[in-house]
Amino acid sequence: MRSYDFIGIGLGPYNLGLACLTAPIAELDGLFLEARDDVSWHPGMLLESSRLQTPFLADLVTLADPTSPFSFLSYLKEIGRLYPFYIRENFFPLRVEYDAYCRWAAAKLPNLRFGHQVTAVEYDPTDDRYVVTATVDGAVVTHRARHLVLGTGTPPHLPDACAGLTSDAVHNSRYLAHRDALRAKRSITVVGSGQSAAEIYHDLLGDIGTHGYQLNWVTRSPRFFPLEYTKLTLEMTSPDYVDYFHALPEPTRYRLEAEQKGLFKGISADLVNDIYDLLYACSVDGPVNTRLLTNTELTEVTYDESTGKHTLRLRHVEQERDFTLDTEGLVLATGYRYEVPAFLEPIRHRLRFDDHGRLDVARNYSVDSTGRGVFLQNGGTHTHSVTSPDLGMGPYRNSWIIRELLGREPYPIEKSITFQDFGVPG
Repeated sequence: MRSYDFIGIGLGPYNLGLACLTAPIAELDGLFLEARDDVSWHPGMLLESSRLQTPFLADLVTLADPTSPFSFLSYLKEIGRLYPFYIRENFFPLRVEYDAYCRWAAAKLPNLRFGHQVTAVEYDPTDDRYVVTATVDGAVVTHRARHLVLGTGTPPHLPDACAGLTSDAVHNSRYLAHRDALRAKRSITVVGSGQSAAEIYHDLLGDIGTHGYQLNWVTRSPRFFPLEYTKLTLEMTSPDYVDYFHALPEPTRYRLEAEQKGLFKGISADLVNDIYDLLYACSVDGPVNTRLLTNTELTEVTYDESTGKHTLRLRHVEQERDFTLDTEGLVLATGYRYEVPAFLEPIRHRLRFDDHGRLDVARNYSVDSTGRGVFLQNGGTHTHSVTSPDLGMGPYRNSWIIRELLGREPYPIEKSITFQDFGVPG
């Protein structure tokens, strides 16, 4: 049986970027396994006009290797769209454009295997290899590798208030597939605080006059927080801040993780303004059949199948008052949370966990007891702060992982790029 230097499990942007960056390195023999039939980046949220919240330089490779043939600019050049993108004078690609770019890059790589549902990972001490078992069209296959890179992403999260709910409520990850059905309802409520909630609300608001539904947006945040995108704040997505954050005591890191959500889960300021402008335009002919509720926490959801209505039990946090809201359509834009994949259970004893029961991600992104056997993409906001889900930090993290795999640094890793000191000056 062939043994690889490493196996990447999952093919989101981060492991796809790793595949691109390792492609020209002859000393590394890697294999990538993906359960889906193709690369697809948040297909349920590929709204026609939605843009990334990071500029095009935050592609799969550029911040590690600006000369890579897998760059976003190389993609635009190959498909004949480089000049239109240049004339557009907007650094932020469309989401559909970024998805197409990822699929273009994947099509150029020979070591990606789709339709491989990984079911178990075991460790063979006789030759220091991980054994990865997967099912492919009902058949069982195994692969061996010295290292693993976990890129399974963060699955959709539903709030506790929705536990056991059996209805046609939709998580935002499946919004596009259910948009037409939602439009046919008499009322729709969007629950959530971030960019996805805002994009869905804006999308539905644009059709409110045509379809005539009542539209609500419920958020427990005290206001519609814009993503903080000032330049000195952006320095927190840097090697310097990773060094600082990772060295903090665990309780401090967890406190900061909760406080910093607005730095990567906020709404783009342009979209906040677009929503207001659209509300204003819709109100020219009279009151708009919509309601925006802040400071409002969802505590329970029930569903009446006979009427097709959800009853949302809500609590206004500041006023400490409870109330209810009835709605036919319900969109839960409640984000994603990392979960340790079940297929890792056979090697759980080889993985490190912190006092909160989450993977203890080392500075070099390893999560195993050896410190260089199993690496994690994303899922590390409690150890690597806001840099963990940031697309622009993906090539930086992959440069680290590649250095650990090779023992040398084919892609120079920046060590200090900020003008500010995050801790006590040395």
